[in-house]
Amino acid sequence: MASAAGKQVLVIGAGSIGERHLRCFAATGRARVSFVEVKPDVRSNIASRYADATAFESIEAALGSGVDAAVIATPAPLHVPQAMHLVGRGVHVLIEKPLSTTTDGVVRLRALAKEKGVTVGVAYVYRAHPALIAMRDAVRSGRFGAPVELVAICGQHFPLYRPAYAQTYYTKHETGGGAVQDALTHVINAGEWIVGPIDRVVADVGHQVLAGAADVEDTAHVLARHGRVLANYSLNQHQAPNETTITVICERGTVRFEHHANRWRNMTTPGGEWTDHADQPVERDTLFVRQASAFLDAIEAGSTPACTLEEAAKTLRVNLAILASARDGAWLNIGA
Repeated sequence: MASAAGKQVLVIGAGSIGERHLRCFAATGRARVSFVEVKPDVRSNIASRYADATAFESIEAALGSGVDAAVIATPAPLHVPQAMHLVGRGVHVLIEKPLSTTTDGVVRLRALAKEKGVTVGVAYVYRAHPALIAMRDAVRSGRFGAPVELVAICGQHFPLYRPAYAQTYYTKHETGGGAVQDALTHVINAGEWIVGPIDRVVADVGHQVLAGAADVEDTAHVLARHGRVLANYSLNQHQAPNETTITVICERGTVRFEHHANRWRNMTTPGGEWTDHADQPVERDTLFVRQASAFLDAIEAGSTPACTLEEAAKTLRVNLAILASARDGAWLNIGA
């Protein structure tokens, strides 16, 4: 594959996730990076720490300098409008999760991307984890028979990793906040990637512990149906252990992804022992570098990105159905 070293990648938004994208696209050695940040103090701070990254105060100013691809790392309500603008200019786009907080404009964005012939992906970074990729491949191969159940149990102490969360998007659903849109969406997307799209959900969510974010949930329990597969998703953002497990029970065996242990495992003999498949330790930046490199690959080859706009739109509809179900206390079907 030809080198992407000449690609100019613009990161829009230099908050914590935008800075990570800036750092990790640069770390691929395959792109020249620049960024847009409207807050002067943040822009100056990031520019002082990334001397090779050109700083801009607006998207228009950056586009005037020449941009091949952009990463949208702004608040979720801005994702689709900004993507529309960039795609309309022929710029390839990687959009941070969640895709949006409503479905408005998503169909138009898909049509425009097809018309312009540009690559649009969504940054569900679990799809870059080598252990999860290997487990999915094993499930999809039919080696363990058809999946019949999925159980995901996840949690971490969010304030440890995002101490300023109460001053960010996190405190309002309208800006993409709460446990469902911030964290559970990663696991929902991974579940759909492994066993297929969710058809219907029923959910219970609550604000249990986190200070300064009383208007959104920090705990979520979801029952779901992926076609024939029954699923159970449980996540909180206040427990001490930082652990994520996704277990898929199949007709002839069970597989489990353990994010915190950087491995997947399988068991096929009832009452037997786990067979572990472990890789070298994966730092969080490593996953984002892998994600960046995969996106550059998709641009170069004109191939499908790791998470397509269509797949992310499906997960968006699940996010919204979970919140609606928790509010109304009913099973909801996921619309097309």
